[in-house]
Amino acid sequence: MRDLASGFGYLMKGQRWVARQGRWWGFGMIPALITLVGYAAALVALFFWTDDVIAWATPFADDWSSPWLGVFRGALSILFAAICLFLAIITFTAVTLLVGQPFYESLSEAVDRSEGGAVPESGLSTWAEVWIGVREAIALLIRVALWGVLFFALGFVPGVGQTVIPVLAFCVTAFFLTEELTSIALLRRGVLLKERRRMLRSRRLLSLGFGLPLSLLFLLPLVAVFLMPGAVAGATLLVRDLTGEDEDEPEASRGETAAGAFNGADGADDT
Repeated sequence: MRDLASGFGYLMKGQRWVARQGRWWGFGMIPALITLVGYAAALVALFFWTDDVIAWATPFADDWSSPWLGVFRGALSILFAAICLFLAIITFTAVTLLVGQPFYESLSEAVDRSEGGAVPESGLSTWAEVWIGVREAIALLIRVALWGVLFFALGFVPGVGQTVIPVLAFCVTAFFLTEELTSIALLRRGVLLKERRRMLRSRRLLSLGFGLPLSLLFLLPLVAVFLMPGAVAGATLLVRDLTGEDEDEPEASRGETAAGAFNGADGADDT
């Protein structure tokens, strides 16, 4: 339980850090705002067609008597909306980080610098980092899509599908959010996707403590815009805890490690 509280603490520390650094907070909201506009339009259109989608997916229930037809499809509509939000929350963060990648990397470096000691650098070009980000985002989207299909299928299980599954979906969302937000700081330390998953799984409660409040707060669209810069800052602080941050390791060697990790993993399947 201590890790759970620590994860939440890093989220709050990150928000306080950007609150004291108004320039970082203001510019950090721009990529999130751009992404939000596109997502809002897509979600409005999707939710408008929810009843048609549920009716299409459940033709076997067309002849059910009232009120069971309404209750069944109503519950599925709620689950469908929850799954759409699950997908939107996770992919929103991934897309926002890609759109604002150079800025958020600079923000993460500033947080490390404020904590003292050497600031890890990836040793990679901007394009190489963008390519890694795109590749890992695609791998993430595939995993998210698989989880979304699984949750939707389990939603047909009476009782469990309308109670346990939405809660489980939020927990999975929380882990994915932490995975995405820590990617910037960990990439500068030479930690790619597979190793990042292993590290976060070794501290699941820490990951959930950081990601669960965000997964709930990100349900409010404008809140996601305001919290994104602080979430990146908090994720950097969390990474410093996760890695133990060897202060004796020189900055240059960190860059060489990151570049070597990228070259060694080039062409590998991260999905």
